[in-house]
Amino acid sequence: MLNSVSEKLIEFQKLISYKFKNEDLLKQALTTPKLGNELGIPHYEVLETLGDAVIKLIFSLKIYDKGANDPGELTKMKQCLESNRTFSMIAHTMKLEKYILASKKQKIIGTKTSADSLEAICGALYLDSNSDLDTVEEKIIDKFFQDWDSIIKESSIFNKNKLLEYLQSIYKLTPVIKCDFKNFGSDHEPKWVAMSPKIYNQKKQLIIKLPKELKSKSYKSQNQAEQELYLKILKYLKKQKYNSS
Repeated sequence: MLNSVSEKLIEFQKLISYKFKNEDLLKQALTTPKLGNELGIPHYEVLETLGDAVIKLIFSLKIYDKGANDPGELTKMKQCLESNRTFSMIAHTMKLEKYILASKKQKIIGTKTSADSLEAICGALYLDSNSDLDTVEEKIIDKFFQDWDSIIKESSIFNKNKLLEYLQSIYKLTPVIKCDFKNFGSDHEPKWVAMSPKIYNQKKQLIIKLPKELKSKSYKSQNQAEQELYLKILKYLKKQKYNSS
């Protein structure tokens, strides 16, 4: 277990095989805003914004180099790769939570803190390497974002689009999908569940009856819950069509 700040900085640099010329940048990238505000020290918010821009540019160039020349397809791939879900997954793979400098009772696992810090680390690397995109690409992107196809395939951010496309192709209509949300947690730690889905036509007439028990698992945001519910609806409709054929 890494106890001291210096131990965390040393071990993290070993993890990414890069020695920071200015370790204060790395420390800032690993420091949560909550701890930073408590101690009056720099935290990762500014570096996170920079890192986000750096990652977007690297992904855009890499996707273009792979031959994607359709702007829509490029945007879709970028959205999958740049999502908080993807960053959280990569941060978990790196065990980034071990290195983050947080307030004593601050929760890291299950929050977007690791994802935010990962972006900040990319920003810090960019600055420390004299604005060298290749260093960020080599030490973070190429090393930890390896299986792009799986990341894109497993992304949930386009579940609504997939459902709409399916409904349009099978039922020959432009549907309106609505659902209810319920928070089973608190305002501080929400646990949103999307439930009671309904599919209407443009005249607001109910056209597809869905089972009442169809609902999502609990998530920290309504959007995440909604996306999972869309996927469940799609699977249900495909199964029903198969069974009736």
